[in-house]
Amino acid sequence: MNQTAQQDLRDEEIVALCQQGQREVFEVLVRKYMEKAFRIAFDFTHDTEEAKDLSQEAFLRAFSRIKQFDGRSSFYTWFYRLVVNICLDHTRRKGRVIWERLEKDKDGTAETVELADGSSLPDEEAIAGEAKRRADQTLEAMPNKQRTAFLLRNHQGLSIPDIAKVMKTTEGTVRVYLHRAVAALRQSLMEFV
Repeated sequence: MNQTAQQDLRDEEIVALCQQGQREVFEVLVRKYMEKAFRIAFDFTHDTEEAKDLSQEAFLRAFSRIKQFDGRSSFYTWFYRLVVNICLDHTRRKGRVIWERLEKDKDGTAETVELADGSSLPDEEAIAGEAKRRADQTLEAMPNKQRTAFLLRNHQGLSIPDIAKVMKTTEGTVRVYLHRAVAALRQSLMEFV
């Protein structure tokens, strides 16, 4: 099967071919999800090299466990769960979590805010810096499940049903995690609004 024909296959068809012994077609899934896996890992580590290592580890694990994929969820959901679990294990091993800066938007570029005259006031910068530090501390202090739900929703843009599948829980539980995470952030940043 040529490369163009492989790329036209659905994920589940590629997985079936891999499970039948045509493991070289797994490369199509790697190309398709490489950037997403890196982004997830980068959101957890905020370090390019660690993110590369973790996303690569996720692909190796998916490749070695491809026969265990049973089709109860989409391949992407199954793979996403692998990536998140590897990232959570990594952060537990390191004993710390570095969260993506809140001033970055979803595409990873820093958002710059300028005043009309092009300069910013030192006290405004200090307040913004303190608010960011406070938000980072609050995120770091959150229980893992709340942090993960918040990260997947707000940094990766996953829907609540997809987060529930990744976290192997119900949509209602995800909503509770998200509500608690937002409430904690809101409480910690109350003096800045």
